[in-house]
Amino acid sequence: MIKIPGRLTVRTIHGRNGPFNVGRLAASIGEFVIKDPQLDQFSEGVFEGEFLLLEIRPASYFAGGRLVVEVRAKVGEMLLTEDGMLVTQHGPRFDSAEMDPLEEEATSAPSEPPPPSTPGPGEPAAQPVPSSQGEAGEAPVPQAPDAYAFGQEANPDAELFGLLWPLGQSVKLDPTVDRALFRRQVGRLKELGYRFQAPTQTWQAAA
Repeated sequence: MIKIPGRLTVRTIHGRNGPFNVGRLAASIGEFVIKDPQLDQFSEGVFEGEFLLLEIRPASYFAGGRLVVEVRAKVGEMLLTEDGMLVTQHGPRFDSAEMDPLEEEATSAPSEPPPPSTPGPGEPAAQPVPSSQGEAGEAPVPQAPDAYAFGQEANPDAELFGLLWPLGQSVKLDPTVDRALFRRQVGRLKELGYRFQAPTQTWQAAA
C-alpha cells in the first residue's frame, strides 16, 4: 500500500454491455491501468491528485484475436484537486477493444459446485432436511410476512440503492458492491439529475 501523486486519464469505452470506463494512472514509479468500479462514475477527462495504491499486479486478457498483457493498480482513496480537464489527443493511448471488466469478472468467476454424489455401498445416506412443518403433531412454523402483503408497491429505487435510500442532497456510492449494481446506481443518479463531483467522489442533486 502506497500513496503517490499522479495523473489519472479516464476514457469511456462502448462495449457489448454498454459504456464503461478505464483509466491510465501516470506516476513517478510508472504507468498503470486502472479498472476499478469507481471509475464508472467519472466523465472522460484528466484528473490530478494523490492516489492510494492497494495493489499492483500483472493482468492479461484476449481481445481482437490477441493477448493483451498489462500492469494494473487497484486504487483505494483518491484525493483529486479538481473536476478534471478534457482528454487531449496527446494523452495515453486506449484500446477500443478493451475487455469490459464486467465480462472479465464473469469469465474468472468460479463454476457452480458439482451436485452431491450418490452414496456408494456401505456409505450412510444423506439425512433429509427437516421441513418447516416440524415433527408430527407440531404446529407449522410461522413464515415471515411479505413486506408488500398489504397492498404496498415495491419501490424500485429503494431496492436499487438499499441503505442509501431515501437519497439526500449529497450521495456517496459504495464501489465495493457488485459492479453491475454499481453501474445501475450510477445510471439512475444521472436520470434523477444528480451531478458527480470528482474531488469528493459524491453525487450532488441539482439545485
